[in-house]
Amino acid sequence: MPRKARDVKRALTSKGFREEKRDHSYYFLVHDGQKISAIYTKISHNDTEITDNLISQMAKQIRLNTAEFYRFIDCTLTARDYVQKLANTGHL
Repeated sequence: MPRKARDVKRALTSKGFREEKRDHSYYFLVHDGQKISAIYTKISHNDTEITDNLISQMAKQIRLNTAEFYRFIDCTLTARDYVQKLANTGHL
């Protein structure tokens, strides 16, 4: 189900991602004060809606499956749970 770009941006920034504006808006995970370059995603500046296909790609980029990414956006997957999942899977 497509989501509004502003909701995705809000979820990313509220859960430890820092925005860097370039040709797109890039979102890098910051953990313990360090930027984790391997965990990032991007959103085009003019996107107002994120399609299902893009959601799937973004989920992979931040090391989640699509269902988990929807939970991430809807805030039922907390920042703490997300970091714990990354640690458990060896991404942190």
